[in-house]
Amino acid sequence: MQNFNYLFSGLFRRTCQFIRTGITLFFIYFFVDSSCQAQSLMHPTTQISFVKSQISKKSEPIYTAYKQLIVLADSMLLTEHHAVEDFSVPGFYSDKEGQRAMAIKLHTDAFAAYCTALAYTLNGEKKYASKALYFINSWASINKKYSDFDGPVVLSYAGAGLMIAAELLKNDPLWAKKDLNQFKIWTVQVYQKATHFLRERPNNIADWSRFANLLSANFLDDQKELSFTIALIKGDLFEKIAADGHLIEEVKRGEKGLWYTYFSLAPLTASMWCIHNATGENLFAVTKNGKSIKQAVNYLYYYNQHPTAWPWFKNPDIDTPGSALGVWPSNLLEAMKGVYKTREFDSYLSIYRPIAYGRNHFAWTFPTLMPAFLNYGSERMQQD
Repeated sequence: MQNFNYLFSGLFRRTCQFIRTGITLFFIYFFVDSSCQAQSLMHPTTQISFVKSQISKKSEPIYTAYKQLIVLADSMLLTEHHAVEDFSVPGFYSDKEGQRAMAIKLHTDAFAAYCTALAYTLNGEKKYASKALYFINSWASINKKYSDFDGPVVLSYAGAGLMIAAELLKNDPLWAKKDLNQFKIWTVQVYQKATHFLRERPNNIADWSRFANLLSANFLDDQKELSFTIALIKGDLFEKIAADGHLIEEVKRGEKGLWYTYFSLAPLTASMWCIHNATGENLFAVTKNGKSIKQAVNYLYYYNQHPTAWPWFKNPDIDTPGSALGVWPSNLLEAMKGVYKTREFDSYLSIYRPIAYGRNHFAWTFPTLMPAFLNYGSERMQQD
């Protein structure tokens, strides 16, 4: 009888989730703005236009952040790709060195593609576009599959940088049609295959795969896939957040609880940003039973500043200043500063600016250079 009750309750939960997702999908499908799909979801044309205007005026801190990007992009021009036919990534907790050795191949190339594609987008210098396409085309033509325990996971969060770069260059005539078509094939047969496998998990793994799904669906102009992914994200958004703001699945991770809270909020907020750019819907302002994403961000911010007070594990891991590739959660908080129009994070963020985060995942990679504002028109007026 106990087993029957367990199976019935599990079936009931899945049925409710299916119905909820279906209802949400019905409404989203008709309200997704198809015109938005021609632009990058992470870097929409309004953002790019705003940033270009600030660079031309040498407005800070964007201008210094732009110079930082160019230094990074220039350093990529003579580097070679690391694409492999089988992206076979062992599980981190069973083979840390093996996992890192394979993951860095994709992460390094994705970061290089992202840096150079963004540099080209902002200044139009073709040398950067050519290099970005070199990395993108290498993975599209060489990589045929993923395997082992962490293959699909790493492909989701590290491959996002490659996908953002591809979004930026999708409509550029420098990308040969045959190469563009090959990247589309790779996106469907490798990248989406991995992310579809993970997107209904309950924790950060699903958050990364759904973010990746949004990017790839937009790149492929696949409104059905885009709408389905948005429905998934909205369907369980408030099931992830507790009444006090902690992320229910992520605080279970022992000494890594703070890290995984960040590692879930980064793709989750990036997905909300993409949804806003695709549909105009502002999930950042939505609350349910007193829960909100802002509450979760504030929870992370507070305990990152007061780790000894973290109630879930004694002395949780935190990041420390000094890394050349950035410090978490500074990148996330810099992005949320723009979204929520708040100064509450400034004292913490000031020592890290300009912030560029180039570790092993790509959500909020250049938040100082590419600020996330919900209304760039009002920002222009304030700047002028």
